[in-house]
This record gives sequence, structure tokens and C-alpha cells, in this order.
Amino acid sequence: MIRFYTKMHCPLCVEARELLDLLNTAAIPVEEIDIYQSDALLEKYQLLIPVIAYKDSAVYGNEINIENISSLLAE
Repeated sequence: MIRFYTKMHCPLCVEARELLDLLNTAAIPVEEIDIYQSDALLEKYQLLIPVIAYKDSAVYGNEINIENISSLLAE
């Protein structure tokens, strides 16, 4: 399961989700998590979103690109 941490009104999150959907050729299920639903998540990811987490690794914010998502999903 891929965990996609996001929030409302986040253009970078929209772009990241589109890239994730495009590169997720194995159709791995994606759980979209709004960080505003939990104080702990908000504190942890507030300045880092969007975050794509898979297995034991994650890609954060401005590091999200085709190469990094592809590498993450290849694990």
C-alpha cells in the first residue's frame, strides 16, 4: 500500500498525485491521507507535503519527480 500524505488546496499535491498515478503501473493501492485529520500527522508533515511513502521509504515535497517516484515504487 502506498500512503500519499496531502492537504486541501495544495497544487504541488495535485501534481504529485498525477505523477504517482501515471507511474504506478503495478496498480499498487494508494491510501490518500489528509494531514489535517490528525494533529500528529500535521506536526510531522506540515512543511514536507506532499509525501509519498511506500514500504520503508518516502519521497517528500520538492523531491517528488519521475525519477524519485519510479525508484520508490521499484523497491
